[in-house]
Amino acid sequence: MIQDISKSIEACAAYYGDDAEAVRQYLTQGQARALALPNRGPLRFGQDGGIHNDILDAYSEFGFYIFQGALSAEEVNDLETDLEALRENFPIHMDAALDAQGRTALGVGNKAMVLQWAKPLSDPLGGTLAANGRHQVKLFEPTPKADSPAATPVYLAGMLQYSPACLRTYAHPGLLKMAEAVNGPDFAPFHEGLFIKDAGLGAAVSWHQDGDTHWDSPDFDQDIHGFNFMGQIFGSTAVNGVWVLPGSHKNGRADIVKMVAEAGTERLPDAVPIVCNPGDVVINNRQLVHGSFANTGFETRVSVNFGFHRRSSVLDVHGAGIHADAATFDANFIAQRSRLIGFAISARQQRYPNEMPYSYAPFADAMDKMQWSEASQASFRDYNLNDLSI
Repeated sequence: MIQDISKSIEACAAYYGDDAEAVRQYLTQGQARALALPNRGPLRFGQDGGIHNDILDAYSEFGFYIFQGALSAEEVNDLETDLEALRENFPIHMDAALDAQGRTALGVGNKAMVLQWAKPLSDPLGGTLAANGRHQVKLFEPTPKADSPAATPVYLAGMLQYSPACLRTYAHPGLLKMAEAVNGPDFAPFHEGLFIKDAGLGAAVSWHQDGDTHWDSPDFDQDIHGFNFMGQIFGSTAVNGVWVLPGSHKNGRADIVKMVAEAGTERLPDAVPIVCNPGDVVINNRQLVHGSFANTGFETRVSVNFGFHRRSSVLDVHGAGIHADAATFDANFIAQRSRLIGFAISARQQRYPNEMPYSYAPFADAMDKMQWSEASQASFRDYNLNDLSI
């Protein structure tokens, strides 16, 4: 059962003036098209224990797949509890050193990227040179309500150092089997973070494709820039969620300026929203054209994002410098960054002792050196300085 967002659709449409009816139809029809696609269902496995071929075929065709109910109610509750604690420790405003209780705020003193903010309902990246200019157009920026804050949190980078619940989700055995199926048993990590799209405040993320380094590679294919998982704590809707152009991950770098011009609107007609319930997890190809509009509705979305690469896509490659400073990823660099997978598997095994843990091939004989504890959790500080951004 998908949540009823009719009131949010009406609220969203009201921001668009003369385009209100067009926006209303776009959201309603987009949701219907999304739900009609054959790319959602529970995690399923074949006789060999690997991901069922039907799932792999659908992911290959559309560039995304929704694993319904992948996270148990218990796991979602753990994530929500950690999220609440994190938010209580956020700075009282952008650049503040203290939280609302007078404590040192989350991330103060870190060297790596931590909490990103934006003006409510803005599109801070669209049409700028940020992120190597991947956000080619600026989306409509609705006027926020008069009592809105000057800035609102939109993204928490390096979430694994702050949240044991997120660390455990990172090691979900079914999801890691999907990572293996797409990227091979020696897959490498990418980057992790919490996308925060608060009701009535959440900023837009303009249409874009992730990935920078391999568009012109002679070995280019639809999986060369990896993928992201997006675990849903509260669900995802046509109003607050990510919209995608199904199949666009196959065709190389897109001219989004031209696409918008030809459509005559930023509401790309063939796009669909990713519609999910709490506990659903999306796998989203990074080459897929995707974006999200400002959240003018009544439902908050928080996505637990984490991605993986083929080892061949990152080994000895000079990074794009978006999520961390550009570096050349040699074998030692990748091994050091991959240790978080081992600690995550250990943390999950302690929380879910009756679950069969995933066996990560690169550390098959070294897991005893990566045992999670509160002390090891503290040692993850600034681990995202070594994100494998390509």
